[in-house]
Amino acid sequence: MIILGHGIDLVEVSALRRWIEDPRDPLLPRCFTAEELAEIGGGPNRIERLAGRFAAKEAVLKALGTGFGAGVAFKDVVVRRKPGGPPDVVLSGGAALAAKGLGITCWRLSISHAGGMAIASAIALADPAQTDLSSTGPK
Repeated sequence: MIILGHGIDLVEVSALRRWIEDPRDPLLPRCFTAEELAEIGGGPNRIERLAGRFAAKEAVLKALGTGFGAGVAFKDVVVRRKPGGPPDVVLSGGAALAAKGLGITCWRLSISHAGGMAIASAIALADPAQTDLSSTGPK
């Protein structure tokens, strides 16, 4: 596999909590799909899990080089995790188009939170059989 991009993001959990609780800006329905919210669940660590997922979405878009806006929405990046498995990235819309244009075929994602902070690292990978090694982009 060939690394085509890397993104990292750090989120202050208390800042995300204030943003979520602000009635003027409904972050949860704008940023997370119903499936993501169901998977994140409730409980005392919910805000940390939300912060980690938010950081992961930001890290993915940094790896893509797009950021949010310009045809890429928060919900275009879905972060999910099967029990006992690593987090996974599923793209749609503008994010999927950007990934396809770059030749990205898979992702490696890591999420962690401690000390009131959440961090995520996303690595965008390409299959070398479908990438022209003589240039900086895919075939």
